[in-house]
Amino acid sequence: MSLALYRLATVLGAPLVGLWLSRRRAAGKEEAARQGERTGRADRARPPGELIWLHAASVGESVSALPLIERLLNTRPDTHVLVTTVTVTSARIMAERLPKRAFHQYAPVDTPGAVRRFLDYWAPDRAIWIESELWPNMIAMSRARGVPLALVNARLSSRSHHRWRRAPRLISGVLGAFDLVLAQSADAAARLRELGARDAETVGNLKHDAPPLAADPAALASLTAALGNRRLWLAASTHEGEEAAAAAAHRHLAARHSDLLTVIAPRHPPRGAEIVRALRAAGFRLAQRSAGEAVGPDTEIYLADTLGELGLLYRLSPIVFVGGSLIPHGGQNPLEPARLGCAVLHGPHMENFHEAAARLHEADGAIELARASMLGDALGDLLDDDARRARLADRAGRVTVELGGALDRVWQRLEPFLSNTSARPAEDAHAHA
Repeated sequence: MSLALYRLATVLGAPLVGLWLSRRRAAGKEEAARQGERTGRADRARPPGELIWLHAASVGESVSALPLIERLLNTRPDTHVLVTTVTVTSARIMAERLPKRAFHQYAPVDTPGAVRRFLDYWAPDRAIWIESELWPNMIAMSRARGVPLALVNARLSSRSHHRWRRAPRLISGVLGAFDLVLAQSADAAARLRELGARDAETVGNLKHDAPPLAADPAALASLTAALGNRRLWLAASTHEGEEAAAAAAHRHLAARHSDLLTVIAPRHPPRGAEIVRALRAAGFRLAQRSAGEAVGPDTEIYLADTLGELGLLYRLSPIVFVGGSLIPHGGQNPLEPARLGCAVLHGPHMENFHEAAARLHEADGAIELARASMLGDALGDLLDDDARRARLADRAGRVTVELGGALDRVWQRLEPFLSNTSARPAEDAHAHA
């Protein structure tokens, strides 16, 4: 498939977009009040002066870009940054954490009409795309207007690489539109070059440079007092199936540790109600944070189904299981708990954080579980051995320091891109169509 055929397919499919968005809205995946943004209709005025558009898919990508956004705004006092994402959770977190002169909008769906309205209204001076969210119409139509494009913190899994190879003309046109491609790893850079990226460079992963996750001091003091001296562990950013594994581990350990509290923080908090139903049906005594339920002496599982509180939970939990890893999802970020002194466990599926997981294991700074049934025994070993737990956490903390520096390397290469006043000719964008 070529860009031209993709564009035709999205034109023909555009009448179905409204139905698709309605279904997503009914499932809680869209904000009704901001639905117009998804079809390219803005809900706020464009700020004057230079506007840099930064696009990220979801929470992890947008949060990893925050230090880059801050540096960009600090060095360019007359610039504003428009951040687009596609998920409700990321929109809420961006509303809380974006600095002044940066603001959020939902990304338009990738149909020519929605993208055209978006670009007509915002007229971005430059665009920075984060990681692997590649929407052909958005990229090609931006290039056609002469907007300089950079792909930063780029990654491409072997699975995505295999899938894109089935559409070589389409992906070569998309990747060839970028003026600058900065990859997380040498493997990702090689895959991107093979598919059409020009001179993709390896500069490291911005997620390795993130500051420790923040925590509200009042919430931290309140929850610390409520938990008292209970032994606890955290199953963080869990996906479907992993809550059951955490509950089974709790049951396995409860006879030996009668005061044990298992804390579960699902990756997608809207799943909270279904998790509560399943765990209560299984006989667990549970408190739900989003419902304001307090932890009592007989609470076995505390469901922290809230947004933006992992920094709080990591500070309370000496042991953390990193979710998305017992199932073939690719894993969540193991460095976030490691930065806050936690002993880290994860499953075998850490493709999204392969380098970080490999470095942690080289340093004996994390425990990998081959299957869910191993979780209870691994937790028990750490609960019973304070010295081993401390060594694991200390080694993981050192790895987080060693992996740093990506932000400086990204900035070194991005600064000329931001300062270059001569865009590539707009007609270049049509060469691959």
